[in-house]
Amino acid sequence: MYQYDKYDQTMVDQRVAQFRDQTRRFLAGELTEEQFRPLRLANGLYIQIHAPMLRIAVPYGMMSSVQVRKIADVARRYDKGFVHFTTRTNFQLNWPKLEDVPEILAELATVQMHAIQTSGNDIRNTTTDQFAGILADEVEDPRPWAEIIRQWSTFHPEFAYLPRKFKIAIIGTKEDRAATQLHDIGLRIVKNKDGDVGFEVLVGGGLGRTPVIGVQIRPFLEKEDLLSYLEAILRVYNRLGRRDNKYKARIKITVREHGINHIRELVEAEWVQIREQLKLDQKEIDRVKAFFTEPEYDASAAEDTSFEAMQADSEEFARWVKQNTFKHKIPGYKAVYVSLKKPGLAPGDITSEQLEVVADLADEFSLGEVRATHTQNLVLADVKQGDLYALWLRLSAEELATPNINTLTDIICCPGLDYCGLANATSIPLSKQIAERFDDQDYLHDLGDIKIKFSGCMNGCAHQSVGHIGILGVDKKGEEWYQFTLGGSAEEDASIGERLGKAIPKEDVVDTVGHLLDAYVDLRYEDESFLATVRRVGVDPFKERVYADN
Repeated sequence: MYQYDKYDQTMVDQRVAQFRDQTRRFLAGELTEEQFRPLRLANGLYIQIHAPMLRIAVPYGMMSSVQVRKIADVARRYDKGFVHFTTRTNFQLNWPKLEDVPEILAELATVQMHAIQTSGNDIRNTTTDQFAGILADEVEDPRPWAEIIRQWSTFHPEFAYLPRKFKIAIIGTKEDRAATQLHDIGLRIVKNKDGDVGFEVLVGGGLGRTPVIGVQIRPFLEKEDLLSYLEAILRVYNRLGRRDNKYKARIKITVREHGINHIRELVEAEWVQIREQLKLDQKEIDRVKAFFTEPEYDASAAEDTSFEAMQADSEEFARWVKQNTFKHKIPGYKAVYVSLKKPGLAPGDITSEQLEVVADLADEFSLGEVRATHTQNLVLADVKQGDLYALWLRLSAEELATPNINTLTDIICCPGLDYCGLANATSIPLSKQIAERFDDQDYLHDLGDIKIKFSGCMNGCAHQSVGHIGILGVDKKGEEWYQFTLGGSAEEDASIGERLGKAIPKEDVVDTVGHLLDAYVDLRYEDESFLATVRRVGVDPFKERVYADN
C-alpha cells in the first residue's frame, strides 16, 4: 500500500496545525459558527444530534495493521470505544469532543491518516474493489490509479468549492463491487480492440433524492490522459453545475439537464486545451505502482490438505468458508470477509477490542493489511487456506465470523435518527430487528443473495435506491414511516429499485420484509435469486402480498 513521503506528511501535519488554531479561535469566540462551519467540514467534522461526528478517510479502503491499532486506540481514548465503517470505506467517530478533534487528527497523522475532504463540496475519497490486486480476471490493479487520483484531487484549488460533493470509483474487472455506475465519475479499466489498456469513463451517476445510473462519456481513454480528462469533466461541471439549489447541484442533474451529448462536446473541447499540460508520464505511473507490488506468496500453500478435511469435519466452518471467503488468483490462498453484521448489533460497527484483534490477525495471517468494503465489512485479502480454520476460530471468539456475507442479514445501514441530524427516521433499531427475526442460517442460505439497504432519509447514504430490497425512512407529520423499493442493484447489472407502494408504518416494517420473503419463496423458480425473480414477475405480486389486508 502507498506510503507517505516527506511532502505527504508535511501537508497533513500542516493541516492539523491549521485546524488546531481554527478550533482554538472558535472555542475562544474569535470565529462565529458560520465562519467555523466550512473549516470544520473541510476536516471531516459534522455536528450531529448528540455530539460531533468525525469522518476519517481510508483511501480506496486500504489500512495497515498499524493504522487499525491506532484507530482502535483513538476510539477508546477519545470516543466510546467503537467506530462505524461507511459505504465510502471511511470510518466515523460518533462521540468525540470538539476540543479533542485536533488532537485526534494529530494522532492519526502519525500513522498517515487524515480527515481531509471527507466532507464538503469537493472530491471525496476514491473507492475501488475490495479484492483489487488479487483477482485472476483483473485487467489491471486499480489501486495505483486510485492513488494517482487521490494525489491529484487532494487540495486541488480549482475544485475545493464545487457545486456539490463529487465521488469517483474505479474497478479493473467486469464484475462491479464498487458501484461505479452510481458515481459522479465511474472508471473501468478495459482493453480496446488492439489490446491496449485504458479506461472506460462513465459520468452522471448518483443516489440520494434523485437516483441515476451513470452513462458512458468515453469508451476508451489512454492511461496518460486520465488526469486531464477527469479535470476536463470537473471544469465543465464546476461551470455548469447548479448552485442555486443544492438538490439539483450534483453532476447527475447537470448531465440530465444538458444531455450527455452536449456535456461530451464541452468536455472534449475543454480537454483539448489542457491535455498536453496534464499528461501522466510513465515515470510517475511507475513510481506509484511501485507501492503496490505483489507480495511474496508461499508457493507451497496449495499443497495443504487440512483445509478440505476441516470442512468435512465441521459444518459450521464449511458454511463460513462458503459464505465469507472469496477466490484468490494465487492457488492455496483465499480472501476472507470479517463480518460486521452480527444480528443484534449496528451494521458496520466494530469495537476497539475487536479492531485490535483484527490487526493482530492481519499480521499473523494476511501480510499486515486490512481492507474496508463499501458494504460495511472488512477483508483480510491474503490468507493461506491452511490457516483458515485457525482464523475462523479466532474470529468466532470475537463475534466477527457470522457467515452472512451477501445474505439477508448483511444489511447496509446508515446511522439514521440515532445519530444523524439530517435523518427523518431511525434505521439501526429496525435493521437489528430484521436481522434478529430472520437469523436462521439454514433459512438465510436457502434464500441466497438478498441485499437489504436501509436509509433514514432521502440522502440515501445506505444506497437504498439500489437495494434488492430498499427501505427509506420518511417523516409524516412527526411520525416515522418507511417506503420500500424492489429490484435495485449496484453491480454490473445496475438498476434503480421500483417503489412497492404506499409507505409502511414503523411497527410493520419487519413484518413487511417477512411478507416479501414469503412471496419470493412462492414465486421463485428453482435456484432463482431474489433479484431475478423480481425482474421476471415485477413488483405487483409482492405488492399484493404486502398490502393484502388493506
